[in-house]
Parts: sequence; structure tokens; C-alpha cells
Amino acid sequence: MPDETPDTTANQAPLRPEAEVLAEARRRSRRSFIGLGLAGLAGLGGWKWLISQPEDDGIPRPLRKVLDANGRLSHAYYKQTRLAPEFARSRARTPRKNGTYGLKSELDPATWRMRVQGYGTSNVQEFTLADVQAMPKVEMVTELKCIEGWSVVVHWAGARFSDFLAKYPLATRSGQPLDPRNPPADLAPYAGIVTPDGKYYVGLDMDTVLHPQTLLCYEMNGKPLTPEHGAPLRLVTPLKYGIKHLKRIGTIAFTDTRPKDLWAEMGYDWDSGH
Repeated sequence: MPDETPDTTANQAPLRPEAEVLAEARRRSRRSFIGLGLAGLAGLGGWKWLISQPEDDGIPRPLRKVLDANGRLSHAYYKQTRLAPEFARSRARTPRKNGTYGLKSELDPATWRMRVQGYGTSNVQEFTLADVQAMPKVEMVTELKCIEGWSVVVHWAGARFSDFLAKYPLATRSGQPLDPRNPPADLAPYAGIVTPDGKYYVGLDMDTVLHPQTLLCYEMNGKPLTPEHGAPLRLVTPLKYGIKHLKRIGTIAFTDTRPKDLWAEMGYDWDSGH
């Protein structure tokens, strides 16, 4: 019976001499080395050019333009009707004690006050935690996302920022009560929030302030906030990264111009949406 195994040796290329293979490997290695070297020089040149440019809000202007473009795209996607996903309470966990900016000064809950400067005036009103707690309590279980790449589901409770401004119309020049569904024409475009010691500060556009999931938060996972998590009152806005969730609110001011923002000054986009 004839052998039916196909003969493949006829289709195989002849083996190349070892010296020829080594020579080809050396040529490829030289080309790769030269290519990597040129790429490295181009990268170094680009970096030197970037850091030589004038600064804008603490970082080189070309980089700031890119971040501002990201912010505009994020803001265009931001809608009052777009809500962060909510989860079962059983999934809630305690987030990391991440960062101590604005939390190093001594805290006396009995004397703490939230100071709010009205739009278009230098007048400041003060509010106690009880004032905030007297408003309708809103609870939600949302995901806190950090720019470091981690996230955690948290059960938050507090008063809607929009409810606070409906009761205390400090964000309009006229003092007209605020309806988030039909904002008045003289509504401030921005709000700046600062910790009591002035060390941590964030800026928000008014769409973020009025979003139904933006809370003046006083409870986390069913318990009052701890000092390291922003007691007695912090900001929670789940469509933004955690750098916007300012811990320990001190002063809120409504402005015509975009307020300063600590992490934007350190090289992140001002909007910080996700």
C-alpha cells in the first residue's frame, strides 16, 4: 500500500546560513536602535517646547487648551436628565480616606457654619447643619470615581443643592426663587466652594449645581460623615470625578466668572466630568 502522507519538504524554503541570519539580525537591531533614538529625541524636543510655553492657570498653555477642549466636550454631554447609575444599598462601601486638603484644621461641629455669599452682593448669610437637615432628605447609592483609577459605590444622604437654592434664593441677583426646571434669567453662571481654611476649592457651573443628584451631603452609608470624609457637610456630585466632591464646606459664592479650582491648577480639566 503506498504511503499517503504528503511530502511537504519540497515546499519548504532552504535553511539560510547562520552568518546570513546573524547579519540580518544586526541590521534590524541597528535600525530599531536608530528609530527609537530619533523618537526619543523628538519626544524630548516636544517636551522642552511644551514646558517653554507661557502658563495658563498653572500649566503650559497648549496643555490647558487640550484640557479645556475636554471640558467643553464633557459639558456638552452633561444634561439635567442624565443621571448617574444607582445601585443596591448592599453594594455600598466606605471610600478611601483620600487626601487631607482642607481637613487639617480643628473642627468644632457646634460652631461650624456654612457661609453663602449671594450673587451680585458682598452680603454673606450663615447656615447651620440643622438648617440643611431641615430640607427634604435625599438618599442615593452611586459610584464615586477617582482620577487615580479606583471607584467605590457609596450610599449618600443630604439635601439637594437645588432645593437649598429654592428655599434660599442666593444664586439670583433679584433674589427670585429658583426653579431648576425653569431657571431665571439673572441666575449666576458659576459657584465656587471653599473649605473653612481656604486650602481646598472647587468651581462648578450652574448646570452641575442644579443637577438633581448634586447634594449638600451630611451622611454616608447611613451614618453622619466622619471628619476625614468631610464632616459636617460635603459636596457630592456623582457625574464628576471625586476631586470635585469637596469635603467640609466652608464658603459658597456665586460668580459671573469661572471660579478657581485646585485640581485644575494642578493640571486637570476644570470640568472634571466622566
